[in-house]
Amino acid sequence: MGTHEEDRSLLEEGLVQSESSGLYTGDGSVDVKGNPVLKSNTGNWRACPFILGTECCERLAYYGISTNLVSYLTRKLNQGNVSAARNVTTWQGTCYLTPLIGAVLADACWGRYWTIAAFSTIYFIGMCTLTLSATVPSFKPPECIDSVCPSATPAQYAIFFFGLYLIALGTGGIKPCVSSFGADQFDDTDPRERVKKGSFFNWFYFSINIGALVSSSLIVWIQDNAGWGLGFGIPALFMGIAIASFFSGTPLYRFQKPGGSPLTRMCQVLVATCHKWNSPLPTDSSLLYETPDKSSAIEGSRKLLHTDELK
Repeated sequence: MGTHEEDRSLLEEGLVQSESSGLYTGDGSVDVKGNPVLKSNTGNWRACPFILGTECCERLAYYGISTNLVSYLTRKLNQGNVSAARNVTTWQGTCYLTPLIGAVLADACWGRYWTIAAFSTIYFIGMCTLTLSATVPSFKPPECIDSVCPSATPAQYAIFFFGLYLIALGTGGIKPCVSSFGADQFDDTDPRERVKKGSFFNWFYFSINIGALVSSSLIVWIQDNAGWGLGFGIPALFMGIAIASFFSGTPLYRFQKPGGSPLTRMCQVLVATCHKWNSPLPTDSSLLYETPDKSSAIEGSRKLLHTDELK
């Protein structure tokens, strides 16, 4: 038997481990300072309203620009229908390509929170630039006189498209990160929280549709009837609200540390596959992992369960 001090030390260590397993998350999440987070104070539904509000306002801002953009190019910048349609589709295509940049930065370097924060700021600057281009007289062509409609100058086009493509870059850091950042607020190792994650995605897509509905109806009506400066200014205001909503929830968030670029890991898998093509498959699936415990070799990540589906 050990001494009284040794028994007491073992007992205290066991109590600490027992409390830690119930008080702290089991998925490796941390707070904004990198410390382990308490389940009772962070994440779960208490953090989700800020994320859902951010997504709703961002989608309202995006659709408030994209839904009626062809009309602005033809009526205010006096472009032809073909040129206007080509410019809009090119911009929308860029909006769906830039998430590749945001996703890689979030996974490899910054994490989801700081990627959203940085690209939201870029997005807001783009919205403000677009609003100025539709409001300041020198930034837009003069009104049509009878059937004569002066075209925009190269400088006016440059200001408008600069703001437009800042928005495309900004959405590239928000679109791939917000939904997964919301999912990070639920601990996969807790069965109760894992069930709640499904409900979060239902509310997430509900928020998207609410933003799109308001933009496609109210914002479009304002643009056509009250002016484009106000029609672009209101989405810019909502984008500012989105940023404020996102940052105000910072003390409640759970953060996952960046685990490295998935592109690098995909290449590593392909190289390892070629090198081990003829290696025998061990009967014990636990021998397929590179580390013996529950953690992955990627910091902050857990092991994937072994399956025979692709054997």
